[in-house]
Amino acid sequence: MVRLAIQGHPGFERSLLELRRAGRSYTVDTLLELRQTLGDGVSLFWIIGADNVAEMATWHRPDRILELATVVVVRRPGVVPDRADPALTRRMQFVETPLVGISSTDVRRRVREGRSIRYLVPREVEDYIYKHGLYR
Repeated sequence: MVRLAIQGHPGFERSLLELRRAGRSYTVDTLLELRQTLGDGVSLFWIIGADNVAEMATWHRPDRILELATVVVVRRPGVVPDRADPALTRRMQFVETPLVGISSTDVRRRVREGRSIRYLVPREVEDYIYKHGLYR
């Protein structure tokens, strides 16, 4: 689906790092592998939605994630990360972006409920989801 979503957009590249990794895949493992592959001279940015900020303290090795990459937080409609760990949030970069009320959780729920996902995902991704009976 990533391949379908980014086709025709040369500024994007898909990565199969996490698919090739056996067992559980943690963000920190992905960042460690990217750091090893790309070297220390490359800045890494991990973009998350504000809805993930409060949960980050429960992630595997959150301090190491913040050492390996700049965690960039984008706002989500109706989400205020007020339950977040201040020791973590002070090391994150919060950016103002246009609010777009699209989330993967919402897309999956809509498909499960038989509701439309048109305009929430690229047409090719929508077709793929329905063709393969995903999220039902």
